[in-house]
Amino acid sequence: FFIHSFVSPTRSFSLLLTERNPSTMATTMTSSSSSAAANKPAKFVVRNADAVDLAKSNHPIATGVGFFDHMIDQFNSHAQVGVGATVVLLRRRSSEEAAAAAKEAESEEADLSDKNRLSEPPEDQSELMSEMGRALGTKFAALIDAEAMQPSSSAAEGDGAEGDGAVLVRSSRFCCPLDEALVECVLSVPAPSGSSASGAGELIEFTLPPYGIYPSPRGRTRIGRMCTSSLRAFFEELASSSGLIVSLKKVRGDNGHHVVESAFKAFSRALRNLLDGTDTGGGGSGSGNGDAAGGGPSFESVWGVESPSHSAGLELSRSAELSRSTRETSISVKLRLDGGGGCCADAAGGGISIETGVGPLDDFFATLAKEAGIGLNVECGGDTWVDDHHTSEDVAIAVGQCLNKALGTKAGLNRMWCAAGKSGDAEVEVTMDLSNRPCLTHDLSLSSNAGGEEYVVGPSSSSSSPPEAPSSSSSSPLSVEMFEHVLDSLVSQGQMTVHAVQRKEGSSVFETAMATAVAFGRALRMCAAVDVRRAGKTASSKGTLSV
Repeated sequence: FFIHSFVSPTRSFSLLLTERNPSTMATTMTSSSSSAAANKPAKFVVRNADAVDLAKSNHPIATGVGFFDHMIDQFNSHAQVGVGATVVLLRRRSSEEAAAAAKEAESEEADLSDKNRLSEPPEDQSELMSEMGRALGTKFAALIDAEAMQPSSSAAEGDGAEGDGAVLVRSSRFCCPLDEALVECVLSVPAPSGSSASGAGELIEFTLPPYGIYPSPRGRTRIGRMCTSSLRAFFEELASSSGLIVSLKKVRGDNGHHVVESAFKAFSRALRNLLDGTDTGGGGSGSGNGDAAGGGPSFESVWGVESPSHSAGLELSRSAELSRSTRETSISVKLRLDGGGGCCADAAGGGISIETGVGPLDDFFATLAKEAGIGLNVECGGDTWVDDHHTSEDVAIAVGQCLNKALGTKAGLNRMWCAAGKSGDAEVEVTMDLSNRPCLTHDLSLSSNAGGEEYVVGPSSSSSSPPEAPSSSSSSPLSVEMFEHVLDSLVSQGQMTVHAVQRKEGSSVFETAMATAVAFGRALRMCAAVDVRRAGKTASSKGTLSV
């Protein structure tokens, strides 16, 4: 069981898998800000609020702020929760007439053709978003399945300590990668305490501002017609009314649009995992397993080898082959996504055989393939007597192209995941999106590695200097700059977005490279997994993943 402490300015929490009272799951929580707002006449009412698990809502999303509509739609695509809601502006009336106005609004036919009909005046957007957060939060609270929240026997027996703060039933963490942003979301369900009917929800961390760097340091104040300063009000009410402890942390992000989009997608994916009883393997603040691709009490039933997802992958039998020859290299690649090595059944290592003539490159791809659970056979004859550049680059290009070919349209796939990997002292987390929009962003200690290493040196090597004159039969060294180029070529040709975050630097660049390979492989395994609930449809609000 995973115990983790959350600290906010007013509260601390300890994570413990414990029993949840099913009758409390749909309780709407009210924050102090909500109580204050209740004392003044409301300007907006939300009607036809809906949240249907694993199905479409029969109601549209019509908040009156176009960009906000687009963000709410991420719940449909990434939480797989059918969301609908219409915001109606109440006529300016006294508090005594507010109730009558709200009732009248139910029968009014609002003109929804103007997608930004409620965007002015901008100072009203905080109240509008608060009402949306309250309406959807109440619906989300009702969705959280009581059975999924039940603890295992050892948790119920008290395997763990509550500490001084509130006990958390379960926590889910997800990071969403966009090409110019990475946001982490942690959602936790607090257990009932004292005389309270249920645990209270709260937004304990919100570090999204500034929204990009244009202009710096202020960032964007509006995206479309939406005021970015109002977003906090939405997430505060969403947390309070859903009963969830919510943390939204910007890891990096220069583009304001993508920072906001990453936040909504990360929340949506974390919510999906919370409902499923699964979690990412990224560790961090969540309850995932940092030594595996994923965790949570239902992970194996949803994604494991006995799951419908795994069976669907085996039925697809996705594979690809590629051969390419130039005056510099001659390469053959065979890759099988499902079954762990059907195309390389005679290869050593359970369907993995890598022979490139560059030792650390072999280690990198063999480790990646093992953690991804794929069969991979790579043979390369290259001009390593020149240096490692041509072989390293061309192998990464060929493997990336083969991977992209095997993945096909990516329709029906899980698409996004984050996972951590360790090697020696190094620890790296990779967040991946099979986006068809290639982008690699990382903070790995390569150019600034502590040892000043020029080459990626494995444990069997005694020096960071390359052989003065490697023979055609010896293994060529891999330069640090080419390791970075390998990552970039693999991501680019694989048509994916990848963020690599170094949690701990290795004692050598080799350790950092191997930790990256582990995390990359684990993330790829989960991104490539078939989500049978999507019924072959693309996990995107656009309906397609256009290049």
